[in-house]
Amino acid sequence: MVEVTPKGLYCPMADVYIDPWKGVPKALITHAHSDHARSGNGLYIAHEHCVPLLKARISQNIVTQSMRYGESISMNGVNISFHPAGHIPGSAQIRLEYRGEVWVVSGDYKTEHDGICIPFEAVKCHAFISESTFGLPVFRWRPQEEIFTEINEWWRKNAAQNVSSVILAYSLGKAQRILQNVDQSIGPVYSHSSVAEMNDIVRSFSPQLPQSEKWSASIPTEKFRNALIIAPPAVNNTPWMNRFKPYSLAVASGWMNLRGTKRWSAADRGFVLSDHADWNGLNEAVKATGAEKVYVTHGYTAVYSRWLNTIGIESHELQTLFGGDNAEELKEVE
Repeated sequence: MVEVTPKGLYCPMADVYIDPWKGVPKALITHAHSDHARSGNGLYIAHEHCVPLLKARISQNIVTQSMRYGESISMNGVNISFHPAGHIPGSAQIRLEYRGEVWVVSGDYKTEHDGICIPFEAVKCHAFISESTFGLPVFRWRPQEEIFTEINEWWRKNAAQNVSSVILAYSLGKAQRILQNVDQSIGPVYSHSSVAEMNDIVRSFSPQLPQSEKWSASIPTEKFRNALIIAPPAVNNTPWMNRFKPYSLAVASGWMNLRGTKRWSAADRGFVLSDHADWNGLNEAVKATGAEKVYVTHGYTAVYSRWLNTIGIESHELQTLFGGDNAEELKEVE
């Protein structure tokens, strides 16, 4: 029902693409990260919370159609619906049903509830297209409550020493997750402009997201001394960081699970926090769908597909241009 074409994943019966990497007339979008939502499409069909994020990140002039979770539309006899993926705000899995056969394109997902996204929902299907960004047994996440306890302790120690705490996290998704879960009694929280823009949009449909002050050059340096500053990875090793000296630098990423990650060797702390499913989450999700066939995209596709075949689930690699956990390292510098 879904095939890979030079423009992306395509459902020929409905004549619609899913997260295409080249411009097409009509696209179903799983979420607003740049590797799944690109410019040039005639129509963007996405979850209602995803639409304002798409407009902010692509263009206010794009043509969109909003969907609610569980709402169904028909395209040439294919029933299409969106279901929670738990990846970032507005993220969705896309269910396609045609003549009794059901396929689900998951996009990116995580199975742990993060306090800001609508939790992942397993959708029964015959075929499941799954990511495998962290599809190795070494990737097993600890409960996020433990990670945020560590983040709060790091921040509290820095604040006591009048040292700024700068934490790098993708501007859409992980930044809001951090803002939602840190202990703001420790000190003020500031957001880089790209983070603040996403915060405002997410707050429009998730008003429980706490407030944070947008960084400005007019803010006196001494106000940052006991503060937490949330910024995108792209600001690392740029002059923008000098405004917070002395500071302690932390990175929130699933890749922190691997010791000696060269890219972030200058960071003082690495917190294992990912918006993708870990090894256990991938396996739980796949089994919960009841899928007879699983197609694996981006990440450790060969390893994870081989594993599924060994446990009796027919699996195949699906070569796509989706970028996994590194997709959001964009030019977001102030």
